[in-house]
Amino acid sequence: MSIWWSLHLRREAASVSLARRLLLGTMETAGVDPDISFDLSVALSEACANAVEHGGGTDVPEEAEAYHVTAYLDGDCCRIEVTDSGPGFPPATVARRRPALAEHGRGLHLIAELSDHVRFRNGPGRGAVVSFDKMLKWRDDALLKVS
Repeated sequence: MSIWWSLHLRREAASVSLARRLLLGTMETAGVDPDISFDLSVALSEACANAVEHGGGTDVPEEAEAYHVTAYLDGDCCRIEVTDSGPGFPPATVARRRPALAEHGRGLHLIAELSDHVRFRNGPGRGAVVSFDKMLKWRDDALLKVS
């Protein structure tokens, strides 16, 4: 069985905890191991916080002052993608598999460390896209455990 959801969120600080709580609730209900759920929720919070802080601009129309979160739990993997409408990542960030630690960008490094695979890219027109996934472990009483 698979679970998929997508959110269109305003670039406001409160949206970060909303996305995190939805992910944690989904994983709890499905029966994902709490440590895996925590790692993914921290990575999601960092990606959302980046979208809130950097995902817009003065020349962006008000209706674009939002970001999108999509999560897929499919089999033994969870994939999350956060997309914003800001200026995008600098070329050096997009070119690296793991971002360099710097004064700014520690959240990207944390996302990379908490996930099994991460990709930072720029959207086709404008905006940053953070995609990350992690293999799931299941509690013994999991509802969606893959046999």
